[in-house]
Amino acid sequence: MKRDHKNVLVLGTCQMLFGTGRGLFMVTSPAVALGIAPHLALATLPTALVVVGTALAAMPASLFSRRVGRKAGFLCGTVLAAASGAACAAAIFIESFWLLALGGLLFGFFAGFAQLYRFAVADVASEAFRPRAISLVLAGGVFAGLAGPQLADWGEMLIADYRFMGGFLFMIAVALLAALALMFLSIPNLTKKQLDGAQRPLLEIMKQPVFIAAAVSATIAQTVMNFLMTATPIAMIHICGHSFGSMTSVIGWHTVAMFAPGFFTGNLIKKFGEIRIITAGLVLESACIAIALAGIEVMNFWLAMFLLGVGWNFTFTAATTLMTTAYTPAERGKTQGMMNQIIYTVVAIGSLSSGAFIHFFGWDWVNIGAIPLLAIAAAVTFWYAASSRKAAEA
Repeated sequence: MKRDHKNVLVLGTCQMLFGTGRGLFMVTSPAVALGIAPHLALATLPTALVVVGTALAAMPASLFSRRVGRKAGFLCGTVLAAASGAACAAAIFIESFWLLALGGLLFGFFAGFAQLYRFAVADVASEAFRPRAISLVLAGGVFAGLAGPQLADWGEMLIADYRFMGGFLFMIAVALLAALALMFLSIPNLTKKQLDGAQRPLLEIMKQPVFIAAAVSATIAQTVMNFLMTATPIAMIHICGHSFGSMTSVIGWHTVAMFAPGFFTGNLIKKFGEIRIITAGLVLESACIAIALAGIEVMNFWLAMFLLGVGWNFTFTAATTLMTTAYTPAERGKTQGMMNQIIYTVVAIGSLSSGAFIHFFGWDWVNIGAIPLLAIAAAVTFWYAASSRKAAEA
């Protein structure tokens, strides 16, 4: 149990630093892109490439970490994070939009490793502690909700002749701190027996109702969250004329809402079960859309993004906990990798389209477009709940 708590602390810290870098990038890169992008519809491309990079790295990161160990894999991820910050700083120096986009892709590669933090702590935690361990690691991002946008604000004019460059230099420092924290991680590598043990074909694992329900709910929760969050800075600054400070505040509190529930989501899952918490999250994401459609004042954006964050936390944490029941230790690398692969491939499509979507159709249709996705997630969740009850009664 002592080791479990130590790993939660280390990985929660890494989650916090990952979220800080991500939040910093998400609020700074659109502001930079608006000034150097060859076309307005491309302004969200660097942030969208974060998700593309995550999708491309999801399976390789999982399989690589399975072979070399969690610590070594996560340390490789921090190198990619530092490279991302360096590329973005250089992009401002030479006014290169495509170098900024490369920085987003590199950060996405880092995120492919960072998205395994929640699984890493679950791999060695006791079954009773597992839901809390996952939610507490995710809770590490709560500080990031304030730190990321705050560092973006501090970095905006840190280097007078190169606006926003300071923020990306902060990203490099954050990556180095994450590498330092990982020195204290204590997760044993898989034994030879676990590495070479019997495994079901991946397709057989994926056909399980539990895999389908967990993957679909997590994927849609993440897709809707990214689709709306990616479009929000453009909507607030370019369409509605709100200030950069207002936008960073909205995104900051959205990030807080994403991770703060982690301090109690695990307890809610233990008390009410994964399905009810997944459903509650989908309801909150639906409420976000209703509020966003009701007006374009800063308060509308703030409340909508806050509810979106809480809804994402409930659904994503519960879906991750549910997925841990779908595989054996020998199967965990490819199963976890496939879950993240599915999530971020779909999210990448949504993120890549959000800039063009808001440019050609407007903010309202960005929100309306998310409604069918939430309906699909709800239908699959109810189907799994019904099939589980039927199996239990048989």
